[in-house]
Amino acid sequence: MTDVLLVCTKSGAFFSLKAEGHSGFASSGYDIVCSAITFLLRTTMQVLDETEGIRFYADTSLRGNLAFRVEVQGDISEKLESRLECIADILRKGLTSLSKEYPKYIKLRETQF
Repeated sequence: MTDVLLVCTKSGAFFSLKAEGHSGFASSGYDIVCSAITFLLRTTMQVLDETEGIRFYADTSLRGNLAFRVEVQGDISEKLESRLECIADILRKGLTSLSKEYPKYIKLRETQF
């Protein structure tokens, strides 16, 4: 099972995400659940890495584990706040959808600070 922790600010803006474990739906190369999770998280990482006004940090050192977070540089603009809220919404919707369709293979947890 893949365990995903999504951390957002109280306003709903994305702060960090940590995913651990392989889904176990199928063998390597045939696991559609793992592929869907990976696609969603990699695309999110690319968007965050290209977003002005934040520093992006990622840890991909362990196979089957992925963690990334953002650090706002200076004061957060309304535009950046909105972008980070949208990123959180997309992650939440995509991961929730997967966890409803494949509840034995992905677990989404969310917390705020």
